[in-house]
Amino acid sequence: MVRADQRSGKTPRPSVWLEDRERGGRRGGGQPSGLDRDRITGATVRLLDAEGLERFSMRRLAAELDVTAMSVYWYVDTKDDLLELALDRAFGELALPEPDSGADWHDELRALAREYRALLVRHSWLPALVGRFLNIGPHALRFSGAVQRVLGRTGLPEHEVTGAIAAVFQFVYGHGTVEGHFRDRVASTGLTADEYHHRAMTEVLRDPDASDVIGRSARIMEARGGDTVEEMLERDFTFALDLLIAGIEAMVARSRG
Repeated sequence: MVRADQRSGKTPRPSVWLEDRERGGRRGGGQPSGLDRDRITGATVRLLDAEGLERFSMRRLAAELDVTAMSVYWYVDTKDDLLELALDRAFGELALPEPDSGADWHDELRALAREYRALLVRHSWLPALVGRFLNIGPHALRFSGAVQRVLGRTGLPEHEVTGAIAAVFQFVYGHGTVEGHFRDRVASTGLTADEYHHRAMTEVLRDPDASDVIGRSARIMEARGGDTVEEMLERDFTFALDLLIAGIEAMVARSRG
């Protein structure tokens, strides 16, 4: 299919946030069906939460809003524009530390990591969009600014701050993505997370090809502790984050030595 920007000879816009129109997004003329970009974006997030990224379409969104698809296109050029707006809307849910809070950077980094993990789990469609777009909306930029300020107070040399950001938040991205997929799968079965985990482990241990590896995994999990899936996930996340923070501290000490 030939894109509209290709037909017109225009260079594809790298981000909806770089468009020339006002942030309200209306192209001019009247205001059809009482819509606005904010309402459309909110409905997009709700629909993505309910049905997932694979089933999302402009036609499905229009039906949800009880308008025609052309009414939606009055406010956004493409589905990608709308997904980018939804991505930033989700980032607006993050609770961020105050710029001059004076809190310990360890505590603030842990809080930011937990906020991001919860966001990725809550909106399991979100990981597929991170990196696909520039993600330079106002909410995403506020999150990035908070992360930079906190890591900037660790004592790391400035040229090492981006590496520390990558280590911490790409770990959180991976953990949150897998956890979100797991929770979606559990929800689709009608079981609780603990029931699903118990049933899966019981069945897999019967497979001679997998029983050795899975058996060792089970012993490791038992040694780690935690009676429920929720507790196991929390312990793993906390310990991994502590390892990363200890690594940052070690790098700070090395740079000062």
